[in-house]
Amino acid sequence: MSTILQEIEAQISGVKTTVAKQNVGTVREIGDGVAKIEGLTDVMLNEMIDFGNGVTGLALNLEETEVGAIILGDYTGVKEGQEVKTTGKLLQVPVGKGLLGRVVNALGQPVDGKGPVKSDVTYPVEKIAPGIIKRKSVSQPVQTGIMPIDAMIPIGRGQRELIIGDRSTGKTTIGVDAMINQARINRAADAAGDKDYRRLYSIYVAVGQKQSNIARVVSVLEEAGAMPYTIVVTASASDSATNQYLAPFAGAAMGEWFMDNGMDALIIYDDLSKHATAYRQVSLVLKRPSGREAYPGDVFYLHSRLLERSARTNEKYGNGSLTALPIIETQLGDVSAYIPTNVISITDGQIYLETDLFYQGVRPAISVGLSVSRVGSAAQIKAMKQVAGRVKLELAQFRELAAFAQFGSDLDAKTQAQIERGKRIVEIFKQPQYNPIPVEVQVAVLWAAQNSHFDDVPVDKIKDAQTKLTDYLTNRKADLMGKIAKEKALNDGLIAELKAAVTEFKQTYK
Repeated sequence: MSTILQEIEAQISGVKTTVAKQNVGTVREIGDGVAKIEGLTDVMLNEMIDFGNGVTGLALNLEETEVGAIILGDYTGVKEGQEVKTTGKLLQVPVGKGLLGRVVNALGQPVDGKGPVKSDVTYPVEKIAPGIIKRKSVSQPVQTGIMPIDAMIPIGRGQRELIIGDRSTGKTTIGVDAMINQARINRAADAAGDKDYRRLYSIYVAVGQKQSNIARVVSVLEEAGAMPYTIVVTASASDSATNQYLAPFAGAAMGEWFMDNGMDALIIYDDLSKHATAYRQVSLVLKRPSGREAYPGDVFYLHSRLLERSARTNEKYGNGSLTALPIIETQLGDVSAYIPTNVISITDGQIYLETDLFYQGVRPAISVGLSVSRVGSAAQIKAMKQVAGRVKLELAQFRELAAFAQFGSDLDAKTQAQIERGKRIVEIFKQPQYNPIPVEVQVAVLWAAQNSHFDDVPVDKIKDAQTKLTDYLTNRKADLMGKIAKEKALNDGLIAELKAAVTEFKQTYK
């Protein structure tokens, strides 16, 4: 009898050992931050794998005989024949307000030397986007402080607006200006004790950028006092392709925490071209089949599942929002290349920056014809709708007429007037970087332009007149600016006050 019991016990213990061993494997091959592992029969996609000594990996390829995993962090300590274990967990990053003012890497670990991150909540890096039932239409503005954008290509909370253009055309500057402007509004609301204003927190994700560029952006944000409302996630060019691939998803998880808790967040992915290149590198090392331009077949899904996570949720599901400003770098203005067309088809509009305009001194170098916001005036305050309704059409017509007028033919008075008005609007829309303009000042300046108050000012003096009018309105007519900011619409009384103020300024301006 005892021998039968011993046999049964031996069989049970044998089953136990096989079950226990099923989740332990050995490294067959290692290189370029990717490990091929044998024996992991019970591993799930995107599951974290423990390599020992604090090194973790992520299972990305589940094949018949082996598992392909990318290694997070330093892979030089991982050796062939080494034992690895599954953890049963998804990759998580710390989230919450404790991250504000910090610079962290793709795993949420601080890299700014200011001690550990104060956060006890974690979110999975990959999460399914909110469904259609949970969403709500976009209707609240994100004020970027950049006049041509707020007037013609408005961005709403929960929107995804692509910033696209060649190298060094001011793409990052648009994102940084938006962060600085929101921090300025947040600070004003904090100082006034305004509990009703919904603060907008910013997340800047730097993928594949030079460390000097990232440091420069952080110092600009610090100087402008925007860091207390901002999280910077960095995976620089010197980081592994794995970290560059994960950084935007980590940033999205941090933004989702704000959205889920009834707050608003703005996330800037700088930039997704480098993100696609990093993903291509990881995929090719994992021996995934390459498709067009050697990108893997799921590179569209990579960006769509990232950008779909931006949304505005309704009251029942948190009433928060996550706005995305992805950046794409084009080669010689080729908007119809593979990755640019992918991201254009995912987003709700694009701000296209032209190299020619940039070198002509029109900065921000926004192309009116190719830029569009698919949310439109729903994301503008009423006052801005009232003054900016016709500006985009006027500017587009001006560009066409200016090209036609180059032939030197005699122009009729109406066309001449249109060209003169267009030149003045172009001058008004020029703006130095890191110098966002409050929305009430934008409304006043655009109202003055639309009502012919700049028509008698020479084109080369427009910028000077605009600067002096801005100073006059902010210092001498602060109560009027306050009323426009509070009312968010121009009624007859405000228009009369505005007219009187601009007329009075015109008498003093020479």
